Amino acid sequence: MTGSPRSAERERGAATSSEALAEWIAELASDRKAADIKVFDLRGIVSYTDWFIVCSGNTERQTKAIHDAIHKELKDEQGLLPRRVEGQREARWILMDYLDCVVHILTPEARGYYRLEQLWGDAPGRSVE
Repeated sequence: MTGSPRSAERERGAATSSEALAEWIAELASDRKAADIKVFDLRGIVSYTDWFIVCSGNTERQTKAIHDAIHKELKDEQGLLPRRVEGQREARWILMDYLDCVVHILTPEARGYYRLEQLWGDAPGRSVE
């Protein structure tokens, strides 16, 4: 836990909205030194999810570490498990589907190739540091 006031709220079970979950995931990715974190609000744009969180790990090892940290924290603190995980073995592009939030963790090469930001560029979004 980071010890922030938001962390204390999560401990009390406050991370129930899709927006709060997206923020939490972005915070966890940041804690693992993910680069170029973007959160896209897809509510009203697509029907299959509310939020995309896109971030980069410098290597396959780091993308795996970011995945592992998100998975462990959400599972341990809220009992949340992704409905589906793709790309974990290769770790160039790991997709974690939490229904209301879909997490994309990519190496810089994969991110440059797939250019998700351009695909969803019209969606409201913000960068996370």
